[in-house]
Amino acid sequence: MKACGVSLATAAAAFGDEEKKMAAGKESGESKEGSCSLTAEEREALGGLDSRLFGFVSLHEDGARTKTLLGKAVRCYESLILKAEGKVESDFFCQLGHFNLLLEDYPKALSAYQRYYSLQTDYWKNAAFLYGLGLVYFYYNAFHWAIKAFQEVLYVDPSFCRAKEIHLRLGLMFKVNTDYESSLKHFQLALMDCNPCTLSSVEIQFHIAHLYETQRKYHSAKEAYEQLLQTENLPAKVKAIVLQQLGWMHHNVDLLGDRASKESYAIQYLQKSLEADPNSGQSWYFLGRCYSSIGKVQDAFISYRQSIDKSEASADTWCSIGVLYQQQNQPMDALQAYICAVQLDHGHAAAWMDLGTLYESCNQPQDAIKCYLNATRSKSCSNTSTLAGRIKYLQAQLCNLPQGSLQNKTKLLPSIEEAWSLPIPAELTSRQGAMNTAQQAYKAHHPNTEPVLGLSQIPLSQQSLPVHMITSSQVDGPSSPAKKKRTSSPTKNSSENWNRTVSHTSVPQQIRSWYLTPQKLQHLEQLRANRDNLNEAQKRTLEQLESQFVLMQQQNLLSLPHNCANLTSSTEEPWRKQLSNSTQGLHKGQSSHLAGPNDEHPSFSTGPAQYLQAASTAIQKQAGLRTLPSHSVTQGAALNHLSSHIPTSGGQQGITFTKESKLSGNRSLVPETSRHVEDTPNGCAGVKGLSNHVQQLVAEPVCSPKHGDSTSPNVQISDNPQISALLIGKANDIGGREACDKVNHFHPTICTKTNNSVASSPSSVISTATPSPKSTEQTATHSVPSLNSPHSRLYTVNGESLENSKSSIKAELAIISQKPGTHIIPSMSVSICSSSAEVLKACRNLGKNGLSNSHILLDKCPPPRPPTSPYPPLPKDKLNPPTPSIYLENKRDAFFPPLHQFCTNPKNPVTVIRGLAGALKLDLGLFSTKTLVEANNEHTVEVRTQLLQPADENWDPTGTKKIWRCESNRSHTTIAKYAQYQASSFQESLREENEKRTQHKEYSDTESLSSDSSGRRRKGPFKTIKFGTNIDLSDDKKWKLQLHELTKLPAFVRVVSAGNLLSHLGHTVLGMNTVQLYMKVPGSRTPGHQENNNFCSVNINIGPGDCEWFVVPEDYWGVLNDFCEKNNLNFLMSSWWPNLEDLYEANVPVYRFIQRPGDLVWINAGTVHWVQAVGWCNNIAWNVGPLTACQYKLAVERYEWNKLQSVKSVVPMVHLSWNMARNIKVSDPKLFEMIKYCLLKILKQCQTLREALITAGKEVIWHGRTNDEPAHYCSICEVEVFDLLFVTNESNSQKTYIVHCQDCARKTSGTLDNFVVLEQYKMEDLIQVYDQFTLAPSLSSSS
Repeated sequence: MKACGVSLATAAAAFGDEEKKMAAGKESGESKEGSCSLTAEEREALGGLDSRLFGFVSLHEDGARTKTLLGKAVRCYESLILKAEGKVESDFFCQLGHFNLLLEDYPKALSAYQRYYSLQTDYWKNAAFLYGLGLVYFYYNAFHWAIKAFQEVLYVDPSFCRAKEIHLRLGLMFKVNTDYESSLKHFQLALMDCNPCTLSSVEIQFHIAHLYETQRKYHSAKEAYEQLLQTENLPAKVKAIVLQQLGWMHHNVDLLGDRASKESYAIQYLQKSLEADPNSGQSWYFLGRCYSSIGKVQDAFISYRQSIDKSEASADTWCSIGVLYQQQNQPMDALQAYICAVQLDHGHAAAWMDLGTLYESCNQPQDAIKCYLNATRSKSCSNTSTLAGRIKYLQAQLCNLPQGSLQNKTKLLPSIEEAWSLPIPAELTSRQGAMNTAQQAYKAHHPNTEPVLGLSQIPLSQQSLPVHMITSSQVDGPSSPAKKKRTSSPTKNSSENWNRTVSHTSVPQQIRSWYLTPQKLQHLEQLRANRDNLNEAQKRTLEQLESQFVLMQQQNLLSLPHNCANLTSSTEEPWRKQLSNSTQGLHKGQSSHLAGPNDEHPSFSTGPAQYLQAASTAIQKQAGLRTLPSHSVTQGAALNHLSSHIPTSGGQQGITFTKESKLSGNRSLVPETSRHVEDTPNGCAGVKGLSNHVQQLVAEPVCSPKHGDSTSPNVQISDNPQISALLIGKANDIGGREACDKVNHFHPTICTKTNNSVASSPSSVISTATPSPKSTEQTATHSVPSLNSPHSRLYTVNGESLENSKSSIKAELAIISQKPGTHIIPSMSVSICSSSAEVLKACRNLGKNGLSNSHILLDKCPPPRPPTSPYPPLPKDKLNPPTPSIYLENKRDAFFPPLHQFCTNPKNPVTVIRGLAGALKLDLGLFSTKTLVEANNEHTVEVRTQLLQPADENWDPTGTKKIWRCESNRSHTTIAKYAQYQASSFQESLREENEKRTQHKEYSDTESLSSDSSGRRRKGPFKTIKFGTNIDLSDDKKWKLQLHELTKLPAFVRVVSAGNLLSHLGHTVLGMNTVQLYMKVPGSRTPGHQENNNFCSVNINIGPGDCEWFVVPEDYWGVLNDFCEKNNLNFLMSSWWPNLEDLYEANVPVYRFIQRPGDLVWINAGTVHWVQAVGWCNNIAWNVGPLTACQYKLAVERYEWNKLQSVKSVVPMVHLSWNMARNIKVSDPKLFEMIKYCLLKILKQCQTLREALITAGKEVIWHGRTNDEPAHYCSICEVEVFDLLFVTNESNSQKTYIVHCQDCARKTSGTLDNFVVLEQYKMEDLIQVYDQFTLAPSLSSSS
């Protein structure tokens, strides 16, 4: 990229000139400018400050000078940018983003980062930039974008010094997104890394245990919690929270024993938890629930009282108190408690239902109906249909009552409207008022921080974790009734914190102008009763009180959440309950999605002061949604009724963990569970200690962008509008479409698609775990530590290190920083035309700089990303294309060369070869259930338990809405047992058919089971079925007859053939280059997927029933990936069943066809597909790899995409590429170039890494390879490891050879002292293969 103006060197000179001006004593105006100048020492210090130090450099006490320096640097940079009219190098904006990030000025940081992005075409080479941007997105809860940024950091630089921090944050975000498998993987990667991080190892272990609990793996969770308790020197707060979770699990989970013993253990654990932390309001609440369940009413009341005293009252606590009062036949007290609950949490379905039941028991059906209606509007309501029936029943009752009968009845309870404004006992108001005073006093001393918590400047390790939740107050506008609570309400303090805007308007004072105290209300009633006998003064008083009463009623009536737009809690997604009842210092800024309804890229525009210039233009389009204030962070302190665990009576104390185990701050580590919903633990533990103060997270997932809806970033990052304009970028800097591309940071709009590729050069996206160092031109983003300088020596933690803070910061700067500027990965002057000698010469001395981990591919193309939807979109009448089908009549047709060409043509995503078995006289009976049982009846079968649904629909288990998530639970059985199930299922179906014919003669005999069930079952529970899948037929001794029969097939579809890439792996990959069998009953589903590494697949239906297939071309996999993200699903790992309506709306074509017995379905490379059995049948399938450029390209792209997504590639593409070079003569120039480039890259990596190891004095031991030895993968991160294997000393001595990649080895042992390096190939061998692999002449006649 060309420099676009002032360079950093020029800037340094400019700053120097300013110093001279100061020294010369210029005029006052110039002196003011000069005050922004930087000394040489300051410039040197700033050179080492970037996003990697975020959270590890204290800005308080010892770090005050750093903060001052950063502030000065920001002023100087802004001044210089202003003088240059914005025409400065892009690096300026990147540095400015880093400085603002370290100062925790997130709007300015985002603006500067986005400006850098718009100017720097190869921004993806700058890992520090991506990391900083990810931190900003994480702060704004834009998890969709934060995940992408962090993944790209790890892809660009696997040895990034903050990799552990990234894995931790990815674990937390995936946990919130309910992608538990990915979450666990990243937590484990963080746990094995010995480098510093914002959470301790025991805290990460706690999150893993809580992850098991969230997944309902209760025995694993219990074991993990108990193991944590055995840890030496376990911090008291961690111990308390672990005991709390164990206690709550024993109370809730039936699997943990009989009721009496469970409750006994629960009470014991909770009492021990309170011994460790007596101030945990959450533990007191749980204890109250336990006492209540065993009938100890007085103990329960005492515990609830303690819960309210130790923390601000939660909706759950008040609802539980209401239940106790109702059980004790104290309806008025129960009413007040329920009202407190629903005022704290408008969407508390259980409280509304209990309140409705209370009114109904008091014969007040009108109020009961209102309460039930509010319950049904809550997302947490799990029995909407039951309530709807109850509402109809009560309404019918009301219609049948004589007119006026209700008005004449004496009401036992006030109406819901009257109850909303009832005075609450004074014992609460005194405490709440005291807390308000404390908050105001705190704010007076901390004007730039939030009330109660003041988290903006709290050190990294003292902060709490994100909770993905949006509450009713976030949905309501500024005039929301939620913001109009009365002062005497027990919800006053919490609701004010909950709903306070950033400007901290004095809501209580406004309310007091019309609010009537209980005494005034009583006085009003007395005056009304004596209206005729009042004097003039009393009449004026009455008039004034009545007008105030009317105002109060209007406000309180508005507060009734009859139209609450987004109510909290969900039994399906327990983590969404996180904020519903917690009031431990809850402070609600107006939150936003940060991505619009179409998932625009987060961008920010200047807004009113109370929004702290962080208003999102995308959000302002959404009714009722407001943006998240840039400093309004409740951090996890604003957690949920399940998570705010440890506040004290002052509301200030809670769980936080520092490296010194100083536990302070109002936080919570783990969520509570609402008894009123399902009594299952909440899904997301409070994550403490994350440096950007994570705010309440939006309930709806941040989606992928819809290009064109985004606007340019518009954050005013300076009080000077000229600077803001320069930083934002003028219209002519980024015009129209380019502006859209730049804002959609990770997915620039691409209207044209070249070869549907993920990257610009498919062959250039392959890389292995054996990284290649960068040249001596290293710059700021990546340090090049030698083997003898482990990562662990790099950091200061909260300003403290082994030496004093000053020296440690200098050391940090010296090590991390080279010089400020964009890291550009150097490109080597070699190509695939170069000989091996030239390649090795170009690599020479690179490794002497130390071990570094760039992908050499990055000098050519950015990290892989999904393709955008093809343009122009297909017309609606083309969205159901006919399926390409070939009908075979004889063997000659099957071996006709054009059949192979037709199937492998990229224009045909799928081909159905009809009548193949008959044409080739295949004996399909060899694969029938009867034959399989006779051959190997004890053979293992993987079973997937699923719900029987219509083929073109996928409903949630209750049958109320269509979803993408596909329920599929795994277990195992044998062929014999599954065969019994398959047969009994058929017989049961026959019986049902006969009964239906007898009872419903009007139905046609030909009506299918699926069509009969589709309308009926969507209203009721679905039948459970079992699908026998992944039955391995690779053993040629057990399955000799079956495998021999398949040799009758044409060569291009055979399991083994010279033209099949997978036959050149040299080892078995089950299900890919071996046959797998599937045993099905009607409704058995293979969820949506692409084949492993995008290889082609062959599937033959054995029969006797049919299968229905749904197929989407490879070009559209990016669209399906976006749909999966929107539905909180992992495209690669989750089970999902697309909603056809969604696909058609997005202009995605879907091929749909029936596969009959004997039909072969050929799935082309990269094709997305999902299948459902129509009848009882068996299928056999395997993968093949045609020797084509398209197949190799797509396989390599998926290999790199898997690496970006931290997913293991089943096909080791590096190993395969070298075997192809040894075994195959390639005449296709495109395929040859891609393979040759891969060999070139790997050769460079092997040579450079080898040199680096030798330079560091690390011995490389010859190990060699055995025949049929599989390719190796890192046992930690699961990337492929080629040639140089890092094996622990212990593993080597025991000959177990547990392999690590270089990056994971160094994270475990910085100097590799605990590892030996084994070499599997001699460099001479690799050089010979590389040189001998040349383009073969093309054959004149190819078959």
